[in-house]
Amino acid sequence: MSPAEAGRMAGNAIAAQVRAMGRGPSRGRGLTREEAREAFAAILAGEAAPEATGALLMLMRYRGESAEEIAGFVEALRARLAAWAGIGAAVDWPSYAAGRTRGLPLFLLAARLVAASGRPVILHGWNSHLDHPVTTRLGAEALGVPVAESPEATRAALAGEGIAYVPLAALDGEALRLLRLREVLGLRSPVNTALRALNPTGAPASVQGVFHPPYRALQADAARLLGQKAVGVLKGGGGEFERHPGKAVSLFGFRPEGDFAHEAPATEEIAPRRMREEGAAPSPAALAALWSGAAEDGFARAVVLATAGAALHVAGAGTLAEAERMAERLWEERCRAL
Repeated sequence: MSPAEAGRMAGNAIAAQVRAMGRGPSRGRGLTREEAREAFAAILAGEAAPEATGALLMLMRYRGESAEEIAGFVEALRARLAAWAGIGAAVDWPSYAAGRTRGLPLFLLAARLVAASGRPVILHGWNSHLDHPVTTRLGAEALGVPVAESPEATRAALAGEGIAYVPLAALDGEALRLLRLREVLGLRSPVNTALRALNPTGAPASVQGVFHPPYRALQADAARLLGQKAVGVLKGGGGEFERHPGKAVSLFGFRPEGDFAHEAPATEEIAPRRMREEGAAPSPAALAALWSGAAEDGFARAVVLATAGAALHVAGAGTLAEAERMAERLWEERCRAL
């Protein structure tokens, strides 16, 4: 087979799905879950031409992703990640924010509190377009959170430390390449949404952040289709699962006992401020100092406790108010231990 013929066959792998979506305002349609799964499986396997891949992702973006499409994408990804399933995580915590408004990843301290409650936490992700150098990975390293790059290492970290961070490159390098198409296309794509819903280890609870509020329902609906037992989605700092303590925040999702849509009130009376103040220069060392008690920051502490309370609530630690009190106890116990 000539290179030209091979190229034509690759391009044809998802031609039917591109055609279904791109036939115009009156005849175009979204993809079924099965169509989306087959298309993304072909893309991940390198069976689709780059032009067809870009067309499909941007048509989905333009039309607006559906829960069925995201569920199909996730199923295609999970089929490649069987070795990661069932390795002991209780809470799945994706971190794929690509927002310039994100400050220091204080949610990492909240994740450590959740892990201290006896609920092992797996963080995974990749960050781009930040206007400061503190990625989730660098923050994890500064806090002593194990960075695990294999299922075996992750299982050991969860058993020993109760928490681990897995870079997306270790989960699936091709998924990372597709996520980075933002650098070519100039826009985020449905790959970003699918990775938030991925939950590669099958943890019973998942906490997900969004930047645009309409994605709350989309991500919760996709999680339901995928059989997730509990999920909580909120509009957080730069798109992370990180709760501003000085604002009322909508926490959206479901647990085994039913759906919830809390308008979670502010937990602190704080003068209006952003999660990251102008001119601030976050550093990984600042995270470690907050955890060890070497530095005190009332706002940062409030962010951590509010975020941990929301995550604990999703993970089954009683009502939101009860989970917030648990987060405060865990913080104080950490102080006494240190």
